[in-house]
Amino acid sequence: MDSDGQMSEKRIVYLKHGEIDYSKWDACIESAPGTRIYAATWYLDRVAGNWDAIVCGDYKYVMPLTIRQKFGIKYLYQPVFSQQLGIFPQPPQDVAVLFYQALTEKFRYIDIQLNSGNSPNSIPPVCDIRVRDNYLLRMDTDYKIISENYSVNTKRNIEKAYSNYLFLSPNISLDEYIRFNRENLQPGLDNNDLKILKSIIAYSQHKGSGEIPGIYTRDNNLCATVFFCNWRDRIIYLNAASSDEGKQYRAMFLLLDQFIKKNAGKKILLDFEGSMIPGVARFYKGFGAFPEHYYHLRYNNLPQPVKWLKR
Repeated sequence: MDSDGQMSEKRIVYLKHGEIDYSKWDACIESAPGTRIYAATWYLDRVAGNWDAIVCGDYKYVMPLTIRQKFGIKYLYQPVFSQQLGIFPQPPQDVAVLFYQALTEKFRYIDIQLNSGNSPNSIPPVCDIRVRDNYLLRMDTDYKIISENYSVNTKRNIEKAYSNYLFLSPNISLDEYIRFNRENLQPGLDNNDLKILKSIIAYSQHKGSGEIPGIYTRDNNLCATVFFCNWRDRIIYLNAASSDEGKQYRAMFLLLDQFIKKNAGKKILLDFEGSMIPGVARFYKGFGAFPEHYYHLRYNNLPQPVKWLKR
């Protein structure tokens, strides 16, 4: 390849939303090692709306830019229900440097999460980088082996859940799921977030890549549920909810045990999506999940009078 061809392969461009070629973008995301559903065009459209992008070459490497504006200043943020974005796939270091350089030149405030394939070595020192943990469970062995690696506490809670005469419905309705989430709203979520979640699930179900199992009490009260979303080699534990009754009865332990039993032996990863909260992390690790590291990138070059607004 001549030098002009080499230069064009490494040339990065900033694209406004209307300039993005969805077909080429999705082909890049779907074929990227370590791909994430959060970077698919249909997903970004739902969680971020009018997003822009940095693209290298003919969509060889891409990075979604999820933008908000406050006091006339545009900045990058991490959308709800989107754990990992960043560059797909991970480019060579000299190309990655160009991506991050473009970010810090274009935006005065950045608060985003990269994907686990992105190396921190190319990120400029003006950025603050922090390690975050996701948790994954390999499902490519039989249930007996997986369940033997449950923690003592997890096994105890599963036994308690079964003793409470709970029963599993393999796929509850989307409306029932959203209603239950609204009644048992997680901290940090609001009704607008639930509208976004409903749109994600409706599209996933339309494509045959999502399911919503639910746990009911013997009085037929829904007490725990979760949306599992399939993406390539991962099943993502995208959003879970429990009522006070469900927490008391340890319903989510039963739900996950049943899900693992159903999917054991498949060449997939169960992706728990975090968390940095010790109690939640302990819950995931209790099923034998192992950590996957990714990075939180923060850059603050706001004017001094407004800098305090984004600490």
